[in-house]
Amino acid sequence: MRTGVSVASPIENGLFWLQPLKPIQLPFFYNRETGLLEPDIISQSGSMFLNTMYSICLFPRITKPSRITASCATLIDNIFSNDTENKTVNGLLINEISDHLPVFTVYDNSYVNHKLHFSMGYRRIKTETSINAFKTELLEHNWDVIYQKETVDEAYDYFLRIFGSMYDKHCPVKKFKEKIKYFHCPWITKGLQNACKKKNTLYKNYLKKRTKEAEIKYKKYKNKLTQIIRTCKKEYYGKLLEENKSNIKKTWGILNTILRKGNKEDSYPKYFISKSEEIDQREEIAKRFNDFFVNVGPELEKQIPDPGTFRKDVQMLIDRNPSSMFLNPVTENEILKTVRGMKGKLSTDVNGIDMALVKTVISGILKPLEYIFNLSFQTGSFPNQMKIAKVIPLYKTGNKHHFTNYRPVSMLPQLSKILEKIFITRLNSFIEKHKILDEGQYGFRSNRSTSLALMNVIENITNAIDNKKHVIGVFIDLKKAFDTINHCILIHKLDRYGIRGLVLDWIRSYLSNRKQFVKVDGACSQCLDIVCGVPQGSVLGPILFIIYINDLFQVSNKLRLVLFADDTNVFCDGDDLQQLIEIVKKEMEKLKLWFDVNKLSLNLSKTKMMLFGHHKGKNIDIDMHINGVKLERIYENKFLGVIIDDKLTWKAHISYIQAKLSRSISVLNKAKLVLDHKSLHMLYCTLVLPYFSYCVEVWGNNYKTTLHSLSILQKRAIRIIHKVSYLEHTNKLFIESKLLKFYDLVEYCTAQIIFKAKNNLLPTNIQRLFITKEEKYNFREKDTFVIHKARTNKKRFCVSICGVKLWNRTSKCLKQCPNIKEFKYRYRKMIMDKYVQIQKNTECQHL
Repeated sequence: MRTGVSVASPIENGLFWLQPLKPIQLPFFYNRETGLLEPDIISQSGSMFLNTMYSICLFPRITKPSRITASCATLIDNIFSNDTENKTVNGLLINEISDHLPVFTVYDNSYVNHKLHFSMGYRRIKTETSINAFKTELLEHNWDVIYQKETVDEAYDYFLRIFGSMYDKHCPVKKFKEKIKYFHCPWITKGLQNACKKKNTLYKNYLKKRTKEAEIKYKKYKNKLTQIIRTCKKEYYGKLLEENKSNIKKTWGILNTILRKGNKEDSYPKYFISKSEEIDQREEIAKRFNDFFVNVGPELEKQIPDPGTFRKDVQMLIDRNPSSMFLNPVTENEILKTVRGMKGKLSTDVNGIDMALVKTVISGILKPLEYIFNLSFQTGSFPNQMKIAKVIPLYKTGNKHHFTNYRPVSMLPQLSKILEKIFITRLNSFIEKHKILDEGQYGFRSNRSTSLALMNVIENITNAIDNKKHVIGVFIDLKKAFDTINHCILIHKLDRYGIRGLVLDWIRSYLSNRKQFVKVDGACSQCLDIVCGVPQGSVLGPILFIIYINDLFQVSNKLRLVLFADDTNVFCDGDDLQQLIEIVKKEMEKLKLWFDVNKLSLNLSKTKMMLFGHHKGKNIDIDMHINGVKLERIYENKFLGVIIDDKLTWKAHISYIQAKLSRSISVLNKAKLVLDHKSLHMLYCTLVLPYFSYCVEVWGNNYKTTLHSLSILQKRAIRIIHKVSYLEHTNKLFIESKLLKFYDLVEYCTAQIIFKAKNNLLPTNIQRLFITKEEKYNFREKDTFVIHKARTNKKRFCVSICGVKLWNRTSKCLKQCPNIKEFKYRYRKMIMDKYVQIQKNTECQHL
């Protein structure tokens, strides 16, 4: 039994030693959703302690209260470990020898000796020489037969046969079995292997002669070799991280290789459970997955109630657009530009083609693709071979043996993505020209982002609070929204918006006769038809979805809607709370009817509501029922990746970031033993910086006391990547790394918003918040904005006020930058010059 906090750490033989520390009472609780021990939100000291332990890679093993009384249950007996793979068995013993329950941990010290590793399977043999030969043959091939085909399916099928046969000829698929002696040490080159043999020879020679000269020679060679191996290891992983710096999945894969020991577990379990039946055959598992994914949409659609006579009223919300969309011809240069702008991913489609290959050989297939794409637009037909999707199940959360805990990752043919992107450029041009989409839709649109959507919401809420009004927010949850889209309803809406004729035929062809199959560990299911929903993993699908849901804005003129794709949020304000509740209830019933008519499944049990403001909100009983289901009232909610609370203090979000940063810092702490400064700097930009910068212009303009903990964590991370002591001054480290301090990062991101406002680059909903003095008073101060009056600090912290104050005191040189890229460069340079000046002043004081 331990009565206090203890730190557990494995030593060489796999056992634990326990070092008692000063007892601290920490009111922790076990979060069933995350599976983590978390501090009570009212305990600031507990939160700081736990985050500190996380940041030094020590994780709590005891996650349930160890002292239970009639009035409270607390966890004051702890064991922390640096085991990151959960190889320990932990718990409490029910024993009455004390009022504290004994705690224990059992560590699995089994050791697996990986002497040899065999890499087996099938793979395509691709070398630079073979790819160049493939590209040359494509350039020399006569494609005249394709130009004689009258239908797009015939032309594309012939193209695929020729392309596939050449690909197989130059890059054949072969079975291989490769013995890798240094599988777990890939940085060990042939030269290092020979050096290791020489070291062993010197050691044997030393044991044989037992002379001082032999000992010195062996140790000198051994120390030099150890240093070289460590350097090679750092260079190897540094190069890997540099090559994959834009791929977060591969970055984490590399980190797991560095930080974890032993083989990674299989991605899928050995068996799955369906209706109490265990299934272990991979072909059957793939079939069950495919059945589940294909039927999700139709099954949800059956559960949606029939709106009856109200259907026509809801369907007439869209005014008919007299203009129609036309498709311009496709050119070779357009195809080339489109392909060059796509990421060179290595994931293969149903034809075994990856985008990296397409980007390499695109010049050899430009002419046949130009003919096929133009034929597709001219006939209003989308090639059937482009409609087959390969689906990979990806684990989400919960029991790994249940099909329902996986989501589909769909991989469509690579060439279909090119055709979709070319179509989207024409569609977006038509949408923007005729202003079809509502300003409240921020998803999948140019010059719009989650930070702008969040800013729009916060500005509206703080305006109402500043005017002493009540604000109610409803966060709507839709079940599988992309999977339940009704094709007939979508076609009807597109026609009303002006997408008709051949263009509408093309979209109808694009949606119909789609098929998919599932691949699990090399086993593939049969293809099944997809009868509803927009194609998963497609480029065009999200745009069609936001067009489908666009007329939702016309349902109510009292509610303010902010959408990011299917993330639907409703806000309404008023002077009288009870009257406001009735208005929201009545308008929500209209929205529910719209969702039913449009075959979208509204999940009322997961739809939440929040009352914003500094009134005595917790003592107010809000009873809001929609279709007999009471909406749950919450006091904080994750909104577009940011935790928003009813008082707009952002404390919950900052605590969330603290926990995330602490875990990221623990990764840096472990990786610093293996990686060099450059690689650690890149990891900081990948694992730490995104938490600081995401929507920081909205929540980062806050009291410094509230943000101080984040500044401390940033400095801790900077010291780690520079491998200096924990008391080292950080100003010079920020200069060397060319990184911004947290408070300056907030101003840097805020200033960018105002620059966009100055150049009229923001959405209309946000642009109207910023008024130049020239517009209002006809003064000459054309680069200065009007500062709005505010009653509350919540409003003063908004970008429309604090951002304007920041901009008005900014130098003219910055205000007159020609573009956002130049502005960012100059603003960052201004901040870095300030750091340099601070460093000079500090050094002068020491002298």
